[in-house]
Amino acid sequence: MRLEGKTILITAAGQGIGRASVQACVAQGARVIATDINLDALESLQRESDLIETRFLDVTDAEAVNALAAELPGLDGLFNCAGFVHHGTILELSDEDWDFSVSLNVTSMIRMCRAFLPGMLQRAQQTGSVSILNMASMASSIKGFPARTAYGTTKAAVIGLTKAIAADYVKQGLRCNALCPGTVDTPSLRGRIAAAADPVQAEKDFIARQPMGRLAQASDIAHMVAYLLSDESQLVTGQAMLVDGGVTI
Repeated sequence: MRLEGKTILITAAGQGIGRASVQACVAQGARVIATDINLDALESLQRESDLIETRFLDVTDAEAVNALAAELPGLDGLFNCAGFVHHGTILELSDEDWDFSVSLNVTSMIRMCRAFLPGMLQRAQQTGSVSILNMASMASSIKGFPARTAYGTTKAAVIGLTKAIAADYVKQGLRCNALCPGTVDTPSLRGRIAAAADPVQAEKDFIARQPMGRLAQASDIAHMVAYLLSDESQLVTGQAMLVDGGVTI
């Protein structure tokens, strides 16, 4: 699996799955445009390789998204990784939290796809294949989890969006898939564990629901990212790709 000659843009690239995905794609020879709102994280990432170009990007800022898309040439790959995990049942879900979850998890992804898709279609005319990958989750239309009302609902929408894009552009060389990880040991997860009433028990509970007996590492997910952005996955489109360690067996 090689990505030489490909230009890939990754959002939320500063840490966790996004950062590991940048590293995995660069290891396969891709030029990666790494975007985030965390400038310190981007600066440290930039130093890792000459193949990494960093850009500040707030994916909820429609003008900024459109401006970046207008500036860049057609991409070979786009990984929409940015997202937010709201903790709570429907009775614990405020309108403000719901609006933010929809804005970041769904609307920003729609804007990213809409902004970059025309250039990617032009690129597909040259290369025959380009790929969009959207971050979904096993907590979605695939499986329900306690206290994940907003998260599961918005990630189900991501899967629907992915299938719609895949169906619309399959004949034009553009593939679109959704990535559905299980529980991944990231700074985001560590923050949720630390915020629990009993952090030690919270970590044990997260591990206990993993049949393989461990949390996924960001690198476990990044290998699938690189595959789905590569030409080796040319016949894979419209899929919700589970990388969950067996949770949904």
